Amino acid sequence: MGYKVAVVGATGNVGREILSILDERGFPADEVVALASRKSQGVEVSYGDKTLKVKALETYDFSDTDICLMSAGGAVSKEWSPKIGAQGCVVIDNSSQWRMDPDVPLIVPEVNADAIVGFSKKNIIANPNCSTAQLVVALKPLHDAATIKRVVVSTYQSVSGAGKDGMDELFSQTRAIFVSDPVEPKKFPKRIAFNLIPQIDVFMDDGYTKEEWKMVAETKKILDPKIKLTATCVRVPVFISHSEAVNVEFEKELSADDARKILREAPGILVIDTREPGGYATPHEAAGEDATYISRLRDDPTVDNGIAFWCVSDNLRKGAALNAVQIAEVLVNRKLITARSKAA
Repeated sequence: MGYKVAVVGATGNVGREILSILDERGFPADEVVALASRKSQGVEVSYGDKTLKVKALETYDFSDTDICLMSAGGAVSKEWSPKIGAQGCVVIDNSSQWRMDPDVPLIVPEVNADAIVGFSKKNIIANPNCSTAQLVVALKPLHDAATIKRVVVSTYQSVSGAGKDGMDELFSQTRAIFVSDPVEPKKFPKRIAFNLIPQIDVFMDDGYTKEEWKMVAETKKILDPKIKLTATCVRVPVFISHSEAVNVEFEKELSADDARKILREAPGILVIDTREPGGYATPHEAAGEDATYISRLRDDPTVDNGIAFWCVSDNLRKGAALNAVQIAEVLVNRKLITARSKAA
């Protein structure tokens, strides 16, 4: 007998990806329920070979559900996650709502799976920001080997990080440019087609954006509060996959060759790094894949014990849906929850 799993936000980009990944990975679910707002009630979504009819979150009873994979935004999660958790169902939330709550574990299974044990305080587990998830997967084995002092990261983030509206805007603006129609930014503050926007989320008082702050705060919570990190987050006209140019300074000696060997053995990582044209990963190759790709590993001669590398990952998968399902797998594999149907 397996688990009963609910997916909230099942009609969105990440929700649909969660349903696909649950099926792909053979998650031990006896029943999967697709949930969304009332306006999406009755919409059909795919779960493997099956088609699920979306039910309304507002009227759903979670008392016999084991795991809720929540991907409906911060406002919905703020209202519903505590209610769902109070009914004994563990919420794995994709929004930023609970990430910095000290009573909510912030988990990337390859990095800090042991921290999951604190979930029972609120029955909520947080998924990190998509750009943070791939970064800490790459940093963790290097930090274990040589202790990271400082990280400078510049991100090149795809429009799918802004949801379906972001993808639609890139598509419609690109088409408009080709046929000489006017281009009107709606989702993004400036034109995204054939352009770059050095702003993701709102600006904060110190001049950094909230997306940049998230990368700093979440990396410290997940990996090590002593790590110094500065980020510049940029939206780019790519549909899927986030890329990052990462510069790392270590306390101990670590060469790019050492890092390459360590990363080749690390979980969740694929190193594609040959010093020739095309010998690196791009967003196009990473789309639809589970791995975090590492390329362009090289020594940084401007600091002691410094390296630089390129990091690419599918933000809808490792950055969101896959990581959430992996967290659910940790709960099951470590026997931290029991299916209520079994308990009954």
